[in-house]
Amino acid sequence: MIDSVPFTRREALVALAAVLPTAHAQTADYPGKPVRVLVAFTAGGTTDILARAVCQKLTERYKQPFVVDNKPGAGGNLGTEIAARAAPDGYTLIVDSVGPIAVNPTLYKKLAINPLVDLVPVVQIADVPNVLVVHPAIPAQTLEEFVAYAKANPGKLNYSSTGIGTSSHLSGFMLSQRSGADTTHVPYKGADALKDLLAGRVQFMVATIPSVIQHIQAGSLRALAVSSSRPSRSLPGVPTVAERGFPGFEAGSWFGFFAPKGTPETVIAELNKAVNDALPAMEAQMVREGADPVGGSPAQFAGFVRKEYEKWKVIVQESKATAE
Repeated sequence: MIDSVPFTRREALVALAAVLPTAHAQTADYPGKPVRVLVAFTAGGTTDILARAVCQKLTERYKQPFVVDNKPGAGGNLGTEIAARAAPDGYTLIVDSVGPIAVNPTLYKKLAINPLVDLVPVVQIADVPNVLVVHPAIPAQTLEEFVAYAKANPGKLNYSSTGIGTSSHLSGFMLSQRSGADTTHVPYKGADALKDLLAGRVQFMVATIPSVIQHIQAGSLRALAVSSSRPSRSLPGVPTVAERGFPGFEAGSWFGFFAPKGTPETVIAELNKAVNDALPAMEAQMVREGADPVGGSPAQFAGFVRKEYEKWKVIVQESKATAE
């Protein structure tokens, strides 16, 4: 009986030694096969465009396909849940955004997963400011003129959004609330929100810059202010909402890579480095299209995500928005 203790320890050490090389090999050779990158929204949207651009760089780096797989539905919850339930081996990732990660935990009464717990932040790809755009029929040329016009026409201005609880909805709500303007929210599903704005059936929208930048440049929409804390390089000369009378106003979109909880830290670190290395070569294109590249460490992204959740939780509650 006295010898059984050291013998058991020897067995444990032998077993551990047998496992460690295998685990190391799994991460040291990563990726050894194609990687599936989920996007919780339809093809052609901002999330999808950014995901495909970065995945192309990762494919070139590793000589393994990083394949984008669109899984839209339920405000981004469907694809986010699929990612959270995937094997935590680094071969299923998701490029996700502010809505499913930071807004939906408050907006939806019941979620099948908790994205703040069941997904691990890997790296932030970009910040994408929102921009207040108006139909050219609206006479306002500045944010101040727009607020004055809205107040002089209570209940007559409608703003579109890509859905209840989306960044465009909540940003429009914040602006109306802070300015004291009486406006009406008209929710749409996706791109129809922009179509009706262009047609003049609604009067304004707070939209992501990439979704409207071409229309601004063409003159079919007028940009009055961006919702970021500092001016956007994508729209030089367009002021921020904050500097035009609403200090502290900040409401935009952001996008980043997440992995299922339990994914090896070595894989997280490898992916983080690869995306950070890829961003400088993408910067000029991203800025032209309306996005500001970010990068940074997993810890920085995790802290940012938590702050965003706390911020949007208050806004969702104040808006009384709910979704099922």
